[in-house]
This record gives sequence, C-alpha cells and structure tokens, in this order.
Amino acid sequence: MIKNNQKYLNGLHVVIDALIIAASYILAWWLKFKSPLSNVKPGDFYLPMETYFAAIPYIVAAYLVIYKACKLYTAKRGSGPGGELLRIVEANIIGAVSLTSVLFVIWQQHFSRSMIFLFVVLNITLTAAFRFSLREILVIARRKGYNMKHVLLVGYSRAAEEYIDRIKANPQWGYVIHAILDDVVPRGTLYKGIKVVGRVDNLEVILPENKLDEIAITLPLTQYGRLTDIVTLCEKSGVHTKFIPDYDSIIPSRPYTEDLMGLPVINIRNVPLTRMSNRVCKRALDVLGAGVGLILSSPLLLVIAVLVRTTSKGPVIFTQERIGRHNKPFHMYKFRSMQLQSEADEKKGWTTKDDPRVTKVGKFIRRTSLDELPQLFNILRGDMSLVGPRPERTQYVEKFKEEIPRYMIKHQVRPGLTGWAQVNGYRGDTSIRKRIDYDLYYIENWTFGFDIRIIFLTIFKGFVNKNAY
Repeated sequence: MIKNNQKYLNGLHVVIDALIIAASYILAWWLKFKSPLSNVKPGDFYLPMETYFAAIPYIVAAYLVIYKACKLYTAKRGSGPGGELLRIVEANIIGAVSLTSVLFVIWQQHFSRSMIFLFVVLNITLTAAFRFSLREILVIARRKGYNMKHVLLVGYSRAAEEYIDRIKANPQWGYVIHAILDDVVPRGTLYKGIKVVGRVDNLEVILPENKLDEIAITLPLTQYGRLTDIVTLCEKSGVHTKFIPDYDSIIPSRPYTEDLMGLPVINIRNVPLTRMSNRVCKRALDVLGAGVGLILSSPLLLVIAVLVRTTSKGPVIFTQERIGRHNKPFHMYKFRSMQLQSEADEKKGWTTKDDPRVTKVGKFIRRTSLDELPQLFNILRGDMSLVGPRPERTQYVEKFKEEIPRYMIKHQVRPGLTGWAQVNGYRGDTSIRKRIDYDLYYIENWTFGFDIRIIFLTIFKGFVNKNAY
C-alpha cells in the first residue's frame, strides 16, 4: 500500500538531482581543464578552480528551481519517458541560457563557455540515465506486485470506461482497479474484467478497511447530486480521492481555472497563445526559422522551380485560398504539382491515389512534402507559423465545422507548416477527427519547447508522406 511516503521519495529525488547537477559540473570542469582530453595548454590563462567551484551551490539551487518550473517533480505514473526527456532538455537549455546571461551581466568573460556546454550535455545525459533507470526499476517492481496503487471506482460512466481503458493499456503505471460501485448499473456487470460489486453506499463499509490507495469518482452526469456526500465520506477516511469528470469532450485535458474571490471558475478552453508574451516568442521563432529555412533551402527551391517549369505548362507557384487565424482567408503558396486546371475542377475534391492530374515531378515533391517549401514565405508574411494546425480550404471548413465537434477551435491560432498531428502520422488522406484531436491538444498545451520538439520530430522523422497523392 502506498500512503504518505511519497513526499519523502520526492525529497530523495531532489537530493539525487542536486548531486547529479554538482557531479556533472565538476566532471565538466575536469574534462575541460585537467583531463588528458583537455585542450588547455600550460601557460594558458583560465580562472582558478576556486572561482568555478564557488558557483556550484548557486547553480544547483537555480537548476532545482528550473526543474520544478519545468514539472520534473510531478508524478511519473501516467506519463511517458519521451515527455520527461524533453522537459530535462528544456530545463537544461533554460539553465544554460540563464547562466550565460548572468555571466554577461556581471561581465565575467573568462568563464569558459565550452565548459558550460560540457556541463549541459553531461547533466542531460546523467539526469536522463538516472530517471530512466528509476522508471525501469519501478516497472520491474510493479511486475512483481510492488509499488502498486489500489483503486476503487465510484460510478459507472463513459469516464469510468475510458479510465479503465488507459490503465489496462499501461500496466507499467502500477494501478490496480479492484471494482466499481454504482447505483444504476446491475451488480455483476463486467467491463474488461472490472466488476460492479455493489452500490455507492457500500463505501461506508469499504473505506474503514483501509485497503485502498485511491478512490476515483467516475459518476455519470445524472448522479452528480451525490458528489458532495461521496467526497466528504472519502476525505473522512483519509483516502486520496480523484474526480474524473464525465464531460471530457467539453472540458479540455488541462483546464484553465481562475480564482474569483474564492470562487473557482473553469475556462472551457485554455489557449496559451492568447497571451502576448507567448505570441511574441512564437513569432520570433517563426521569423528566425523561416529566414534560416529559406537561406538553407534556396538551392533546392531553385532546382524544384526549374523542374516544375520545364516539365509541365503553368506557373511554378500554385496559390490556393485557405482559412487562417480568426477564420480569415489567405493565399497559401505551394510548388505546382498538378496539371493546369480550371478553378471549378480544382475544387472538385481531394487528390486521390494515382490521380492523373498529378505530374511526375509533382508526385515526387508531394510525397516528400517539398511542394510545401514556398510556405516559408507565408510564415514571413504572418499568414502562417512554423508549427500549428494545417490550414484547410474554405469549402472543407464549411463542411467539417458542421460534422466535427470543436473543429473551428483550430482557427484560434495561426496555421502551421507542420504540426503535432502531422508528426504523429495524420497527414494527407487520414482521419480528420483524429487530426483535430491532435490539433486541439497542441493548442491547449502549447509551449515554446513543444514547438521546438515538433520541429525536430519533423526533421528526424523525415518529410516523406505515404498518404500524399
């Protein structure tokens, strides 16, 4: 049984992180100045060891604060290693930038920047190794029945089924759901091996036995009148209580709450990019990224332009009206990949496999997404962003907004050259509903680091699109 020892484990985690930070810093200093691999020659000037080591307490303290801000001390259950690695990298980049900025302000130009780089690389490596090892240890322990959380569900609903689905799909999280209590669904009803064993009132008998780690309240909407009594009863027993709402299709995964003089107010949609500071950061990344992208890809742009122009009749650049931020139309640029056709023919429908309208060059640049490169100019113009939901044509926006719930929320941000849906495989002729789910997750969970992650995933996963015809 897991009770109140979690805070002690978290404290130990902080201590180990502090030791890793200090060890990484000392090792980086040794590699830079004293190791056989050091490029420092006898007689070269560098700051004394005491100066470097005097900074260790401040660096450790600052990094621990940054780790907490980057949510590296949140519960590991229910989260994957990929997200944790990203947060480790993000925290270390913030730490390195902060340290370099402090050195600039105090005009300490002799502090080795290459040593800082070594420290960041070592700290990311050692911290990730420790945390991934800890995850593996927990997985092994949970396979043997240790470190398990024993859970009882109160209420049979769609939320209860979705909760069970996720727990069953991820046994490494270490949750054991014992049963469900419900006043409407008959006793003995099974869902994926989890049985309804009685009524909600049975809590008064079950809770005093003190064999549970968590109560998950998964009441259907029709029974929310009992919520206050159930929470009161659970809190009297001291059992940790969770509330899993049966309206997840309305409330986002990370709702934005406000405190109105003690009254909690839940905003239905939290869009971080409505804040000016976030928009400025994202726009700076867009301008920088698009500018660098155009410079690096300019030879490729020229080659593609020549191929398109010499192999088929028509303009090199194809413009098409798409719907952007705040539902405003704009003209999106692409390399022309199809035979010249009338506007009426162009609006007839999706491009299909082996579509005769697609040119030979067009087939290649569509499959490799090279036809999208001119959209770097759209990004510089402010029509688009490097990362965001892909823009759609006007007629499809009118169609999808009536068919797909929450579809129009994607237009609260600038459309993107790439996006969270695209790096997860939802490109071209794939499910629009799934694509919207990923787009909404991106919109509600945007961070500067999230954009960087998607850009890197786009690069490393490649631009080849098997669903592009």
